[in-house]
Amino acid sequence: MPLLDPKTWQSRTLAGGEYAVTEPATGETLAMVTLAAAEDVATAARDARAAQAEWAKAPHFVRAAVLRRAGDLFAAHADELREWIVRESGSIPGKADFELHVAAQECYEAAALASRPSGQILPSEAPRLSYTRRVPVGVVGVISPFNAPLILSIRSVAPALALGNAVVLKPDPRTAVCGGLALAAVLAEAGLPEGLLHVLPGGPEAGQALVADPNVPVISFTGSTAAGRAVGEAAGRLLKRAHLELGGNSALIVLEDADIDAVISTAAWGSFFHQGQICMTTGRHLVHASLYEEYVERLAAKADSLAVGDPHRAQVHLGPIIDSAQLAKIQGLVESSTARGAKLAAGGTHERLFYRPTVLAGVDDATPAYAEEVFGPVAPVRSFADADEAAALAAAGPYGLSLGIVTRDTARGLDLAERIPTGIAHINDQTVNDEAVAPFGGIAASGTGARFGGEANLEAFTDVRWTTVRGDVAPYPF
Repeated sequence: MPLLDPKTWQSRTLAGGEYAVTEPATGETLAMVTLAAAEDVATAARDARAAQAEWAKAPHFVRAAVLRRAGDLFAAHADELREWIVRESGSIPGKADFELHVAAQECYEAAALASRPSGQILPSEAPRLSYTRRVPVGVVGVISPFNAPLILSIRSVAPALALGNAVVLKPDPRTAVCGGLALAAVLAEAGLPEGLLHVLPGGPEAGQALVADPNVPVISFTGSTAAGRAVGEAAGRLLKRAHLELGGNSALIVLEDADIDAVISTAAWGSFFHQGQICMTTGRHLVHASLYEEYVERLAAKADSLAVGDPHRAQVHLGPIIDSAQLAKIQGLVESSTARGAKLAAGGTHERLFYRPTVLAGVDDATPAYAEEVFGPVAPVRSFADADEAAALAAAGPYGLSLGIVTRDTARGLDLAERIPTGIAHINDQTVNDEAVAPFGGIAASGTGARFGGEANLEAFTDVRWTTVRGDVAPYPF
């Protein structure tokens, strides 16, 4: 029996109007969903708050069992969910399988959170028991994007629920199913009680209402830096915690001793995986001058060899860009870069939403596709003379999400990484990596630090409460 039934997947009547979820590869309408308006957010937040108290009282093993079953269900329904991810988000099947694997692991890791030690015994000057414990924040608002819709929703939803919270999830309407409604269906089948997860596909109005709602004390936002600044500013005025995972323009540094035969595949994956629509995408290739010419030539040849097309109907390396607005942004950045002197070594063309993987050489600080986050399959390549220049180039710019360094001398790679501000660093790997057990997050314009994975989830979705207990009523001098 299918997990997802369009007749029943939205149990709540929403006021935001109908929205056609389309397949980027073909323009075909995959489903009609109803969007949320501001009043829907208020209703959902109230209902979530009402349901949360009993869930927080549930024994830890009850919450853990729901999350474990949810993890199993992502595997049990993999064929159905894979097709939705491929068609709705333009993912190749391998990327969809990666999302399903990580989603299951996020649920298993969240299940383990439910029974984690949640406090400590404190010394006290008075004759009393003094201790802290972690308590649920109540209702967590989650705002997730289109690019890795399942992962970027479940990594907040699963730990928040496991720790005793309710969740209001606003997925991007372009991926309302695999980024929201699919999660709700999996968790319902896993036994999550009603009222604890509300999925409200919607636009900026719904997101603004979620941030402002008095029943939602914590916001978990993944998206662009510009939108994240607005979320952080609005949450700050209301004294709410906002966990922000934002954009990036991550560098891959290729030192002079790198194995050029091995690095090209790594470099291509870093820039072209999921059409470059990943926050961790390798947006800047910094290559030692001695390897630069060969690197550009071989990366361009690799780009030219990659198949671009409909991932649901053909075996391809890259699928479509999510929509025409994003494609226009990519094309505009590439054209303005070549107008400023960058050399187009590969790509730079498109057919409908299928953009060819692109390599730009001869870039500098003034090259738009080098200086800005493209969010498309574009690899700008720049040379450097020595490690000092490489570190300075990698550290330049507003972002600080991920970093890759390729070298035969791993100690040297680690030493170089220490000189570059970043939330994530990989030696002898490209910049796009994610594991449910690892903390994830960037610094500076890339976000507010590690807010997902392991201990970071405890910090994100609980409050610390101090409690004391005396045997007798405390005496005071008046």
